[in-house]
Amino acid sequence: MAREITHEANGPRIVDEDDIGEKGDIAICMCGLSADYPFCDGSHRATTDEGDDLYKYEGDDDENPRHVVEEIVFEDE
Repeated sequence: MAREITHEANGPRIVDEDDIGEKGDIAICMCGLSADYPFCDGSHRATTDEGDDLYKYEGDDDENPRHVVEEIVFEDE
């Protein structure tokens, strides 16, 4: 199983006491799908039946947010 995640950030997200606040115990998102990133919101549950394909999750399609990616092409810089 592999996942292609698109991030728009260009630097680290610093998590401090104000971010944690009332959350108490926290879980940090490791799948890249959370809408509350860097905190886990349970979005990883959508990945439980992933096979060996490469997947792209896109939030604009609520009926079928997961798509199989046939190939990723990298451009030379």
